Formats: sequence, C-alpha cells, structure tokens
Amino acid sequence: QVQLVESGGGLVQAGGSLRLSCAASKSTFSIHAMGWYRQAPGKQRELVARINSGGSTNYAGSVKGRFTIFRGSARHTVYLQMNSLKPEDTAVYYCVDLDVSSWGQGTQVTVSS
Repeated sequence: QVQLVESGGGLVQAGGSLRLSCAASKSTFSIHAMGWYRQAPGKQRELVARINSGGSTNYAGSVKGRFTIFRGSARHTVYLQMNSLKPEDTAVYYCVDLDVSSWGQGTQVTVSS
C-alpha cells in the first residue's frame, strides 16, 4: 500500500498562489497515474488535476490555466501549483494514487476574498 502525505495548504488571499506537495512511500509511485482531488463543504469530491505515467496531464475546467500538476525530479513527489486562486477554490485537497486508489490525509486550502 502506498502512503501519501500532502503538505503546503494554508490561507491565502484571492489572486495569490500556493504549491501543494505530495510525497509517496514507494518508488512505484513514479509509474502510477496521480491526481489531486478537492472537496469543499457541502459539495462532491472533484478531480481537479491528474498526471499519467507518461507525463500527460488533464485538468478540470474550473482550474485549467491556473493550476499545474507535475512530478518532482526525485519522482517520489507530485505537486500542484495553484495560481490566481479564487474563494471558490477553498477546499480540502487530497493527493491520490489513481492506479491503486490510495489517498492522502488531505490538506486545507482557504482562499479569502
């Protein structure tokens, strides 16, 4: 079982940026498809970004052009760079190994207006 640990959440003003990090416990992480989900209060969980084993990426329409998912050089990490943040981006963000359905504990992102 892959263990995933997120970090980098916090409070930021609208228009600001945050970078979320996800560290994995196993090297096989580097060949799995990885994703970032988010869940806001009272809303369904949403896949906002994914990166496939070959490096291709996909984004939800609500974050396209503002968020970037990428793997670290060490290949045991995946990041979510979030720019031009909006209050509606406020949510708990989860790192997920999509191939084995392993989830991190989540990190809170709060964007103030």
